[in-house]
Amino acid sequence: MTTAPFPMLPVQGALVAALRGDTGLSALINGVYDFTPEDVPYPFLVVGEAVETPDNRHGGFGRQTVATLHVWSRYRGYAEVLRIGARVTDLLDHQPLAIPGLDWIATRFEFSQTLTDPEPPGDIRHLVLRFRIVTEQH
Repeated sequence: MTTAPFPMLPVQGALVAALRGDTGLSALINGVYDFTPEDVPYPFLVVGEAVETPDNRHGGFGRQTVATLHVWSRYRGYAEVLRIGARVTDLLDHQPLAIPGLDWIATRFEFSQTLTDPEPPGDIRHLVLRFRIVTEQH
């Protein structure tokens, strides 16, 4: 019996590899993480939460993984996080991902939102980006 794949982990790995592998993005940030290190200098990007739903077809298994990315900055205003977000979107939106063990079908930008961290001193800017990654089992 064939079982459904669990793509969250390989999708996260593919996202991290695509983002870390781009010199243009590396010039804008101080790292891509799946956690927030204690002393990382701003700006940086965190591959955060994900939601996975079935996207099966007759005779096969598929998944849609919605990944949330977070850009963090101490720049005055949103210009820096928006430039970083634009580069991330260029890298991911409608661009193929190499996902071990799965066939990549699509990557689609869903939304972005700017936020200001309300905690004192209130100088941290935050951009939330969300992408939907569609995969199928080989």
